[in-house]
Order: sequence, then structure tokens, then C-alpha cells
Amino acid sequence: MRGLACVLMFQTHCYDSWLSAAARKTTFFMWSQLGGTLPAPLFLFLAGISIALVTEKLRQKSLTPNAIACTTIRRGAEILGLGLLFRLQEYVIAWGWAPWSDLLRVDILNTIGLSMMLMGSVCWFVLRFSSASAVRQILGVTAGGTALLISLLTPPLWTTWRPQWLPWAIETYIDGVHNLGQPQPWLFPIFPWTAFAFAGLAVGLFLLSDWARKREGAALGIAGVTGVSLIFSAKWMDARPRQIYSVYDFWHTSPNFFLIRAGLLLAILALTYGWCRWGAGQWGFSPLIQLGQTSLLVYWVHLEFVYGRLSILPKHAVNIRTASFGLLAIFLAMLLLSMFRTQVIGRGGWTRWSARLPDPSMPKPQLGRG
Repeated sequence: MRGLACVLMFQTHCYDSWLSAAARKTTFFMWSQLGGTLPAPLFLFLAGISIALVTEKLRQKSLTPNAIACTTIRRGAEILGLGLLFRLQEYVIAWGWAPWSDLLRVDILNTIGLSMMLMGSVCWFVLRFSSASAVRQILGVTAGGTALLISLLTPPLWTTWRPQWLPWAIETYIDGVHNLGQPQPWLFPIFPWTAFAFAGLAVGLFLLSDWARKREGAALGIAGVTGVSLIFSAKWMDARPRQIYSVYDFWHTSPNFFLIRAGLLLAILALTYGWCRWGAGQWGFSPLIQLGQTSLLVYWVHLEFVYGRLSILPKHAVNIRTASFGLLAIFLAMLLLSMFRTQVIGRGGWTRWSARLPDPSMPKPQLGRG
């Protein structure tokens, strides 16, 4: 699933960066950008599942709620720190034409890190004040309820309830206002994006339940059916003539759009399970699994070759065919980079290769010693 998110991200960024004005008016471009609504929810959803896995593993080791919270919150802080470092790098590379306010832009890494920290805090609270026998169920319900609450609060927090009394650098983490006076849909504030992480936490805890562990296929099947039900239910609610919000923006803040994307995530989860257990995922090497193992690395690097000064094609100047060849080049390059990271550096290959280089600070090897 993480590898799928990478591929969807590649195509969204490549076509957005390279297509000419005429090509951007086509139906093809519209569907490309619609596919771009899934990578961020996928990354956040999977971050929630990973927090569920880590929390359950640490609980089995009998760690205290404080120790579990420290582990998850610290990891979230590391991701947030990487997000801030990425913004600094982008600012330095674009020195001379990028505004200083870009340093405080709320991007997806910032939101993933904050979401992990918030999930760690919620897990600490539930673990601290719940009985051990029912803690997984209580935590799952709490995570699902938190996801729904975030989604429901998003429309007013973007309009009538905006916390304008806060400095914009802080408010932007709530509604994505940045320094532009109005919430920006291309940013990733806590509302609504963190809701996908809490949804993933709830799903992860369900999959770790005793019932789901014994009936893995049935549990993933239920997830898929639930996802499809959410999609049709949200579409039905969106078609109602009356809405509960004074300002209703389906594509950016609507709880109905959140439910549709959450349903798609559950359906994708069920499909990828089947793909990995019975489909082509059993055939051997999987490019998607490979990319998913290094999603942070390929995210970080590909942006420079798509949006940055190292862009391999001229921006906003090519047709769909040329941009598609560029997309293929980005995909293959990132796949090779991922393989180098996991199979050379990750397995000690870099260490073995570098060990052959002469190091004047080390004594010469002697016969009979290793």
C-alpha cells in the first residue's frame, strides 16, 4: 500500500509539474489529479496502522504506558523534525526566489509526525486509565471516534470557527491558512488530515484483535465490505438537498469526502491483502513493495527532479506523451534508488565495499588475523 501511494504520488507530481496549459485542460489531467487525492491519506492511514502495531508489540513486552507513549511520540517528533529539515533544504535550494514563509509551510511530513505524536498521546491516555482486558477495544473505539470528530470539526474550523487569534504560523497547523489569509487546500493541516491516521489506528487495532488474528481473510474481507459501504453511504448523504454546515465544500472539508476516501482506503487494504496472499505479490520481486520500504527516501528525492531546479523536463511545457515518459523515468530511477538503499546500504553491502578502501588511520592487516 505504501508503494502504491508512492506511484500515485509520482504521477500526480509529474503531470502537475510538466504538463502545458493546454494539456492541463484535458480529462486525462483531471483524473490524474483526482488520483492525487489518495497518496496523503494512504501515508497517514498506514502511519496509524504502524502505531497500532508498535503499541501492541510494546504492550506484549509489558512496558508501561509512559514508555509506550515515549516511543511513539519520539518517533513522531523525528518525522516532524525531518519535515522541518526538508522545508529548510527546499528553501536553500530555491534561494533567491522562494519566500521565507516556505520554511513554515505545513507539508505531509509535518502532518505525519504530528499525527503520530497525537496518536501516541491518545494511546497513553487510554492505556493509563483503562483496564488491561479491554484496552484494545477501548483504544480502537477512541481512535475511530477521534477520526470522525476531526472530520466533523473541519468545516467550521476552516470557516466560521477559524482560530484567527493565533499567529498564522500556529493557525496553519489547524486549518492550513499559511500567511495567505484563507485556508489553503494544497496544505496538510491537522484538520482534516490527521483523521486518516486515527482511522488507520482503529483499523490496525481491529486487525490485531484475537478474532481477526484467527480469521485474517475474513477480517480483511469485512474491511473491504465496510469500505464500499462507506463510499455509497457518503455519496447518498452528499446528495441530500440539505447540509448541516453553512459552508459546504465537498472536495476540501466535507466529512462525506473524508468517508469516501476512508472507504477507498479500506477497499485498497482488502485488495492489497488479496494481491499479496494470492496474486502477483507471490510471484517474487514486487516494485511496489520495494518502493514502500523506502517511501520517505523516494519522496524526498523525487521532488527535486520533478519540481526543483533539477527537473528532468521543462515545467508546464510538455504534452501528455512526453510527461508520461518522464514519469516512467522517475519511477525507474526511484526504484533503483530504493533497491540501492535496501540491498546495498541496508544489507551491509556499502560497509563491505567501503571496507576495501585503504584507510591510513588503520594499521595494515597481518596474516592470520581474520
